[in-house]
Amino acid sequence: MPPRRAASVPRVRPADYVALAAFRHALRHFLDFSAGAARAAGLTPQQHQALLAIKGFPGRDPATVGGLAERLCLRPHSTVGLVDRLARRGLLQRRPDRRDHRRVQVRLTARGEALLARLSAAHRDELRRVGPDLLRALEKIAAR
Repeated sequence: MPPRRAASVPRVRPADYVALAAFRHALRHFLDFSAGAARAAGLTPQQHQALLAIKGFPGRDPATVGGLAERLCLRPHSTVGLVDRLARRGLLQRRPDRRDHRRVQVRLTARGEALLARLSAAHRDELRRVGPDLLRALEKIAAR
């Protein structure tokens, strides 16, 4: 039997670790800001993420529970619970898809739109502040 070859270990330079750590730090800082802003607005970070995913759903069709589950990387039954909680708070509404009654569409209410607009403006401002750090760190990683 031939001798086994050692598994190839990718070459990672010290500068790569520094760049990855800097990016992770800047990203973590933004995510901490985001979680705090959501909580200050009376939402969980996941609820904020759901509202944003609904408003920013790609394409012309409204978001569906299944599409939202995919965007949030959640199982459909978990997404149903999240949608239920947001609907009870008056932040979104559900309605059956007219073309496919197995699907449920979700749309923000005026109250949900207003809350998301305030949060999104704060997030945009924070990204303008920390964005250069994120970009510099990402550029260092991409350049390697």
